[in-house]
Amino acid sequence: METNQYTNFGDFLQKKREEKTITLRKMAEILGFSPAFMSDVEKGRRNPPEMEKLEQISRTLCLTEEEKAVMLDLAGKMRNSVAPDLPTYIMERDYVSAALRTARDLDAGEEEWKKFVEELKNRKR
Repeated sequence: METNQYTNFGDFLQKKREEKTITLRKMAEILGFSPAFMSDVEKGRRNPPEMEKLEQISRTLCLTEEEKAVMLDLAGKMRNSVAPDLPTYIMERDYVSAALRTARDLDAGEEEWKKFVEELKNRKR
């Protein structure tokens, strides 16, 4: 599932909420938000909530790991930042920052990154 099938975080949230037949009011209640705030998030007038609420959204909507990753990527893009689940991982591992800088400096392309990710996934098997 790719992020580009959704226009933004709010679009993703609304579509997933509607797939689960959860009303906007009910979702707002579950998250401890006002319905107006929830509507503003879905319409892109407010930034996505913080990581704790994103986790709650993921559980409430029973998102798959892939869907959760898409949601987090969209939340990051909406905030003009990296996905909110990544900064701590990056900051706690100097080698990750070094790898990202190297990839940037060498202008690593999508195919190179896909190959790298596939190699990492193959280690699990």
